[in-house]
Amino acid sequence: MTDDAPAAVTVSDLRQSFGDVTVLDGVSMSVAPGDVVAIVGPNGSGKSTLLELLVGVRAAGGGSVELGGGEGDRRVGYLPQRPAFREGFTARDTLDFYARFLAEADVPGTLERVGLSGVSDRTVGSLSGGMTRLLGLGQAILGSPDVLVLDEPGSGLDPAMVERLFAVVGELAADGTAVVVASHNLAAVEMHADTVALLDRGRFAAVGPPADLLSETGTETLVGAFLAIVEGGEGGSTVRASAGDGEATER
Repeated sequence: MTDDAPAAVTVSDLRQSFGDVTVLDGVSMSVAPGDVVAIVGPNGSGKSTLLELLVGVRAAGGGSVELGGGEGDRRVGYLPQRPAFREGFTARDTLDFYARFLAEADVPGTLERVGLSGVSDRTVGSLSGGMTRLLGLGQAILGSPDVLVLDEPGSGLDPAMVERLFAVVGELAADGTAVVVASHNLAAVEMHADTVALLDRGRFAAVGPPADLLSETGTETLVGAFLAIVEGGEGGSTVRASAGDGEATER
């Protein structure tokens, strides 16, 4: 969301509804190469839907998504909220399979980078939920994508692994990858994101560097800023009924 570099991702007036439930109501944003943009918001606010539209998993009801970037082999890497792989494959087999579709992919290096080199011969079915998520991160970063989209990447990970994950994200951003990450881990977001975009009721309620959001809300942490913006200081619910099926579940 910076103005001083060509955009790797440009979203214009993005809209999406499921039946009579409006999830996104004219969302616009841009992400420059090397930026880490964190999408935060209440449960059911439409974060996952927004990411699905960014990567083309779901067709938008209106508006547009444009991807820039370089001339490399892979433009977008995506880690969904619930990555799933063949349980009989090992972690190495899994990345080897995806590497076949890329001109260049360093499988051993990727396993080392995400912290799975020591369990590379274990089958997916024997991996913990956190390890499976790290494997999903490995799959997403194979081939050095121009744009990396991560949906709750820290879910199920212990604090040390969350820090490792965001360190990897920072390394990729330093190399020029544009990163869009949806996360409830506001402490990690506050430490690592260049820009925070708070999605609520179909629109961005606040956008800016973490320090600016703290200053604007007069709070000391991003958690405090989040509550001040979403609840309006009144202690209201942080669950939004904006899911595709009308339920108040995370979308």
